[in-house]
Amino acid sequence: MFGQNRQQLRQFFFDVWSKMQKDENLNGLEQVLAQIISMHPEYHALLQQPDKLDQDFTVEAGQSNPFLHMGLHISLHEQISTDRPAGIRQLYQQLQTQYDSAHDCEHAMMDCLAEVLWQAQRNRQLPSDSDYLQALRGLLQ
Repeated sequence: MFGQNRQQLRQFFFDVWSKMQKDENLNGLEQVLAQIISMHPEYHALLQQPDKLDQDFTVEAGQSNPFLHMGLHISLHEQISTDRPAGIRQLYQQLQTQYDSAHDCEHAMMDCLAEVLWQAQRNRQLPSDSDYLQALRGLLQ
């Protein structure tokens, strides 16, 4: 997508932020990320500090990883736009009616995505689409 290592991936976020500040044209993926960055003003100060590219974010220090968080948003947007796994777009549309905003809906869905990814990593296997969709269906009231 935009690189194979942490530095390359994170550099993409800094580059998009810089382009946003200069009001430069953005390609498709950059536009998606710009929208996500805009929804997260709490990360703007970090994105103004390219020297933080290598910063570690640890749960033990009470930190969440902003790059992981925004990356999960990107993944979710991609899944919804391609309807992969099949049915996720419809679930997203159904779930949006339960939340105050699309952003809040995405956060609930991202919790399911993160859990499925964590389980797959722990079990050294591919993420399960069926487990993911089942978790998302569990959000429906």
